[in-house]
Amino acid sequence: MPRSSLPIAALVLAVVLSGCTERKPEGAAPPAAEGGEPVILSPVSARAPGAPLRVLVYHDMEGLAGQDDYRTFNFSHPEHYAKGRAYLAADINAVVDGLFAGGATSVEIIDAHGSGNPAPDLDPALLDKRATQLTRDAPFRQYVDVVAPNTYDAIVAVGMHAKTGSGGFASHTVTIGMGLSMNGQSITETEIVAYSWGRAGVPVIFVSGDDHLERDLATMPWLQFVVTKRATSASTVELRDVDSVHAEMRAKAATAVRELASAKVTRVREPVQAALRVVRPASLSMLRGVPGVSLSEDGEEVAFEGRDFQAAYDGLNALIGVARLAYPATTNEVLREHADFTRIGRLQRERLMERWFDVESGRWTPPPEAPAAARKYYGAQ
Repeated sequence: MPRSSLPIAALVLAVVLSGCTERKPEGAAPPAAEGGEPVILSPVSARAPGAPLRVLVYHDMEGLAGQDDYRTFNFSHPEHYAKGRAYLAADINAVVDGLFAGGATSVEIIDAHGSGNPAPDLDPALLDKRATQLTRDAPFRQYVDVVAPNTYDAIVAVGMHAKTGSGGFASHTVTIGMGLSMNGQSITETEIVAYSWGRAGVPVIFVSGDDHLERDLATMPWLQFVVTKRATSASTVELRDVDSVHAEMRAKAATAVRELASAKVTRVREPVQAALRVVRPASLSMLRGVPGVSLSEDGEEVAFEGRDFQAAYDGLNALIGVARLAYPATTNEVLREHADFTRIGRLQRERLMERWFDVESGRWTPPPEAPAAARKYYGAQ
């Protein structure tokens, strides 16, 4: 029988290879200049005296102070996740306090974690009342869909993690097993944020996370960075004193605002040479033999050219969707250890055959999607 993943992969690659045009909002930063550097650093635009200073704070949940258990950022472990939400609120509030002390006039928070909780990972009841949470009435992509000129003056990232392969606590990029690069430079999610907001001329000025992320972000030396803990493996850390971390967050967040003029706007050079390199449990092996795909000999990397940042970002996310098709291999490992494995496997094969026969016979149509309930969306939920 044919492998069902290949048509999916081919369809995804049509998106990847098309290099769809980025829609640049009016007032966005000018196109990149000619040259060979992977990124372009530009000075921050001068601000009018007395102008408001608006800060957008992204937060993740793997780089929090006091945190040494992966279950605290995982919604499927309610008791531990509740502790993680408390860690998150404490870090956010320390940073918010520092931002206002440094001269920020407004601070808005956006969820960049995506624990699976339909409610925001940051409990609104625990948030400093001077700050607000960014919401939309429909799902949106937190890294790209909110980017527009003249909306914010600075970007902050709290509780972030290192990139895949760095050895940091819960280190990954976007999701498990993915390594992203642009113009030959392996990147973190923090750099994705920086490149995306660079299109609107807005710099990232402050980041918190573990010591491995600090090393990853040596490419951004102007950052005010707070090390929340020291990673000893992907699942273990040496914690710092939490009160000391929060005091440092307040001080450095204030400094970041006061020294905004010394920060740099970061834009990726275009066109973008993008690549996705995977490690287990992800895989790109199903793309081997697909015409037009630049797959490495080891089958672990696909490269392509995106005409601009948005095309590269969209293409990488499409490829991530393909690479994630390998995740069920771990499900099969669990099932093999189950007493009913043989029976479950037979039921799955029977369901597959029945679906095939019903579709071929015109007896099956996809079930209608349930209407989305009216709710607020906070980012990566």
